[in-house]
Amino acid sequence: MSELAGSAEEESGAEEEREPGAGSGILRVFGRQLKRFRVRAGLERAEFGAMVGYSASTIAAFEQGRRVAPPKFIDRADEVLDAGGVLREMKEEVARAQFPAFFRDAARLEAEAIALHVYAMYAIPGLLQTEDYARAVFAVRRPLLDEDRIEQGLSARLARQEIYARTPAPLMSFVLEESVLQRPIGGKEVLRGQLEQVLLIGHKRNVEIQVMPVSREDHGALGGPFTLIDAPEGRRIAYAEVQGDSRLYSGQPKVRELEARYGILRAQALTPTESLAYVEKLLGET
Repeated sequence: MSELAGSAEEESGAEEEREPGAGSGILRVFGRQLKRFRVRAGLERAEFGAMVGYSASTIAAFEQGRRVAPPKFIDRADEVLDAGGVLREMKEEVARAQFPAFFRDAARLEAEAIALHVYAMYAIPGLLQTEDYARAVFAVRRPLLDEDRIEQGLSARLARQEIYARTPAPLMSFVLEESVLQRPIGGKEVLRGQLEQVLLIGHKRNVEIQVMPVSREDHGALGGPFTLIDAPEGRRIAYAEVQGDSRLYSGQPKVRELEARYGILRAQALTPTESLAYVEKLLGET
């Protein structure tokens, strides 16, 4: 996502590539530099891979810009290849390339947020997903993704969860449709692990999770999922995505509209205590 400006609605990357990191120039640049330093050091891919803990095929994928190199790999490669910080300096941009173009600015804002409020109606939100559930979400996507893109997307999704280790911890709330918790993406065992994770995260002091029952006759947000992001400087930004098209809203009229919808949703949903009890009940039945 690009830097927001003014109060107009901002559309983020609707015409850009949809798959994680596809065609990213920074990955190709990093890959060429990595190969240059490896060749200069006189190391074959297998030899270098053994030194940094990766297979020769993975090193090739990094050098060809087909996979995103993890931060720990970049630090180690810079050291082993005596790159003088050249590889390390690209670490932040390489990390951003993990995400689909339409989500990159949202990911940055999310990582810096002091508060996040998420409404989900199709699947468990990425910030709550287990590795197995996230992998299944990517695996069932149509058109089908190749293995490199599944792994890349998975790595990016799990990296977002580093937000839980931040100090001070951001305030986070989630409203999940009841059907989301019942949909066995990846199978029953995967769903069981996912429900356990929802419970684990839901008991964190800075997190509140609420369930929206399917039995509710009134519903405050049938227009689709969205996220409210509170930035450190005091701005509130809204993010909405459907079928790969995404928008960031900084204009007050739209943000206030979504704020109102979220407030109504929270009032209509089960309380956090009731919601965790419901997830425990589902877990016992799964």
